[in-house]
Amino acid sequence: MCSCAGRSPGRCRPASQFLPFGEAEPDVAHPTALCQAARVPLKARTMTDERLAAAPVPKDWIMAIAPYVPGKAKADDGRAVVKLSSNENPFGTPDVARAAYRAAADALEIYPDAAAIALRDALAGHYGLDPARLIYGTGSDEVLHLAAGTFAGPGDEIIFPRFSFSVYPIATCRVGATPVVAPDKDYATDVDAILAAVTERTRMVFIANPNNPTGTYSSRAEIARLHAGLPPHVLLVLDQAYSEYLDPEDDDGGLDLARTAPNVLVTRTFSKIFGLASARVGWGYASAEIIDAMHRIRAPFSFGIGSERAAVAALGAADFIAHSRDHNKEWRARFEAEIATLGNKGLRVVPSKANFSLVLFEGAVSAETAYKGLMEAGYIVRWLPGQALPHGLRITIGTAEQMTGLIAALRRIVGA
Repeated sequence: MCSCAGRSPGRCRPASQFLPFGEAEPDVAHPTALCQAARVPLKARTMTDERLAAAPVPKDWIMAIAPYVPGKAKADDGRAVVKLSSNENPFGTPDVARAAYRAAADALEIYPDAAAIALRDALAGHYGLDPARLIYGTGSDEVLHLAAGTFAGPGDEIIFPRFSFSVYPIATCRVGATPVVAPDKDYATDVDAILAAVTERTRMVFIANPNNPTGTYSSRAEIARLHAGLPPHVLLVLDQAYSEYLDPEDDDGGLDLARTAPNVLVTRTFSKIFGLASARVGWGYASAEIIDAMHRIRAPFSFGIGSERAAVAALGAADFIAHSRDHNKEWRARFEAEIATLGNKGLRVVPSKANFSLVLFEGAVSAETAYKGLMEAGYIVRWLPGQALPHGLRITIGTAEQMTGLIAALRRIVGA
C-alpha cells in the first residue's frame, strides 16, 4: 500500500520497494507505512456516521502513527539483565552532575527557568555559540518535533534516509506532512539519493550523523555537498546525538554550518556520552530566525531544575567524557573485529562511529534467534523488525566485562 495517497506520481513508493531480501510490506512501524491512512476520507472509515458525530475524531495522520517503541530494560520473563539496547553510557553519570542533581532537591517547589539561561550560557561557552540562538527541549527528540511543527504541515514533504532514527517519521506524520524515504547506500546515508528526492514540496531533511540505528557516518565534505545542493527554503536538520563519540578530525562541520547558514539546525543531547538519559535535556542551534520561530511553539518548561543543573555540570566533566569516548572506541573496534571472525556464520557488522554497532545476520542463524538467545543468556540488545531491519541487532558498547560476556554468548548461539 502507498504511504502517501493522493501525492503526485513518483513521490509515493510502495513500502516493499525499500525492504531488504524481498520482504513483504512492513508493519506500520516502518517509516514508509507510518502515514498510510493520512489521506483516507472519513467516509472510508469503518466507524458509522453516527459514531463520528458522537465522539471526537482524531486526525487520520495521527491515528496512522505507530508509537515509538523503546529498548527493553528487562527480559521477557522479568529477569534483570545487562541492558545493551538503548545506547546509554555504561559508566553511568559524572559524579559532578549527580551531585548537582541531588542539590536541586532543595528547590522542588520552584518552577524551572523557562529561558534556561544557565544551560544556554554554559553551552555557548563550551562550544563557542551565541546563547540567543540556542533552543532546548525534553531531549533532542522534542527539538526535532519542534522543527517539524514549525516548518512543515499538510501538503509538505520531509526527507530522511532509509534506516534512520524512528522519531523522524513520527515527527513528520504528527504534523500531517508526508515522509519521503531516500534509499541508502549499504546502510549509510546517500547524499545523491536525498538530493534526487527533493521537490517543490520539500520543507525539511533529517540526517543523523552518526546515524542511528546503523552507526554510519557522513564526512564534512558530504554534509557540505548535501547542504550546497538543497534549495534555500529547505531546512537541513543535523541530528548529532552521538557526535561526542567522534574523534576531533571527524567533526562533520554541522555547527560551523549552523553558525553561518540560514537553513541549518543542529541538534544534540545530554542522553548519550554525558550519561543523563533520565534527565531528558536536549538542545539545538540555528539562525536567530529559525530559533525564534521554534520558540513560539515550545512548551514553557521542558525539564526540571535538577536536569538543567546536572547538564551544566556534565559539560565540565572532561575526564569522564574522555574516558567514555576512549573506552567506546577501543571496545567498539574489538567487538567489530570479533564479528568479522564470524563471517562464515553469516554475520557482518556495519562499520560504526557511534556507541553501538549494527550486526547483520545473513546466514543460518536469524537476528530474532540471536536476540532471544542473548536474552536467555542475560543480555538485552535491540532487534529492529519495525525499522525494516528484521535481520539486524543494534548492540550498545558496554563495559569490558559486559562485552566479553556478550561476545562469548553470541559465539555459542551461532555455533562458533
